[in-house]
Amino acid sequence: MRDGAAPIDFWFDFSSPYGYFMSEKIDALAARHGRSVRWRPFLLGVVYKLVGGRPLTEIPLKGDYSRHDLDRSARFLGLPFALPTPFPVATQHAGRAFYWLAAEDAALARRFAHAAYRAYFVDGHDISQLPVVLELAAGQGIEPSALAEALGTDTVKEALKTASNEAIEAGVFGSPYVIIDGEPFWGVDRLPQIERWLAGGF
Repeated sequence: MRDGAAPIDFWFDFSSPYGYFMSEKIDALAARHGRSVRWRPFLLGVVYKLVGGRPLTEIPLKGDYSRHDLDRSARFLGLPFALPTPFPVATQHAGRAFYWLAAEDAALARRFAHAAYRAYFVDGHDISQLPVVLELAAGQGIEPSALAEALGTDTVKEALKTASNEAIEAGVFGSPYVIIDGEPFWGVDRLPQIERWLAGGF
């Protein structure tokens, strides 16, 4: 990685399909430019309460368009995708699991994040359910009982709450949201601009 360069912040909610798309692309893109990425899950619902937002699929007119655009975007990016039912779902368990893992092993936390995203947006598993999250963790070599115990602690709950507050303080209002040296980019459709910015700005 480029010496002295701060990590790129990748803010996302595990229930965000566009966040899933970005999760499959951002690391490789950053690495091409000698940069690392700091993955930052947060609760989009907390932000929606502040800005009065709601999921695109629930908004008249925009809902039909967004469902069409999700399929088209997945094809364009070469990614497997199927809008799951139910959608959206609560993501506290997945977010808390991520931060518990990240405290000891950032790479393992990232592998878990990939597994959770793919389980939901490819295989249709309901990641709002604790047993599903524990099973996904077990698939990454994590002891389910240890994770279950950790998820009930105030420390782990506070980590996700703090991250959500930090997202708001950073100006994050949607998922995915990428910040590069203070420059914000909202949405997976900003990937070409992110690439150009990392190549020297524009």
